[in-house]
Amino acid sequence: MGEKVVQKVYEYGWWLPPDVSVHGARIDSIITWMHWFMLLLFIGWGSFLVFTLIKFRARQGHVADYYGVRTHNSTYLEAGIAVIEVIFLVGLSIPVWADVKANPPEPKDADVVVRVVGEQFAWNVHYPGADGKFGKTDVSLVGSDNPLGLVSDDPAAKDDITTINQFHFPVGKKILVHLTAKDVIHSFSLPVMRVKQDAIPGMTVPVWFEAKDTGQFEIACTQLCGLGHYRMKGFFSIDTPEEYDAWLAEQASAKSFEDDYY
Repeated sequence: MGEKVVQKVYEYGWWLPPDVSVHGARIDSIITWMHWFMLLLFIGWGSFLVFTLIKFRARQGHVADYYGVRTHNSTYLEAGIAVIEVIFLVGLSIPVWADVKANPPEPKDADVVVRVVGEQFAWNVHYPGADGKFGKTDVSLVGSDNPLGLVSDDPAAKDDITTINQFHFPVGKKILVHLTAKDVIHSFSLPVMRVKQDAIPGMTVPVWFEAKDTGQFEIACTQLCGLGHYRMKGFFSIDTPEEYDAWLAEQASAKSFEDDYY
């Protein structure tokens, strides 16, 4: 069962990673505007610092003015900057957050629903199988051959599909991920999908996205989670619907063979 070859090669430029998410442009716009604003502040405050260092340097025959600033220009400037920051927050960031992060689709409205469980140092992906139901799990059954602790005699678990560090989903479909972790806090990061969410033990956090193009990319953990954090890397493949169905069928066939053989 070899993994599909990379379908497209995306160039990583000097700015942001490639965007293959339907909501990525809105997030990129916020990032871009914020960086231009920070650049303007950097140039402004830096220039003012250089100006004051030169103008008020120690010179023969000059003494300090102990009365200080006699205008409120700096106060007005700081207030103006604060207003711009509020505009960025209320006018740009909060609407995108509310739409993308705070409003995930219901499972019945999503096209693909999966569980992703982080652990030191891997990503476990759990598909519900043809019946659309996730099998029961039991923490006492977790082991190297059963990383999710699936209850084998649960009827709903018979057709479930599990992978390690391999996540497939179709392009142009709403994907809903139920995210959690086994041990410590991890961070589920799909940079090209503009997705980053902490995976927290004892909590299940919904994450959703929709891809607009196919390809194969990396899953990263962006939260320091132990000595092996550097190697906690997986891959996700954005398939065409036909490729995704074929991959599911291949996984189901392999699982059926393993069940019959063992």
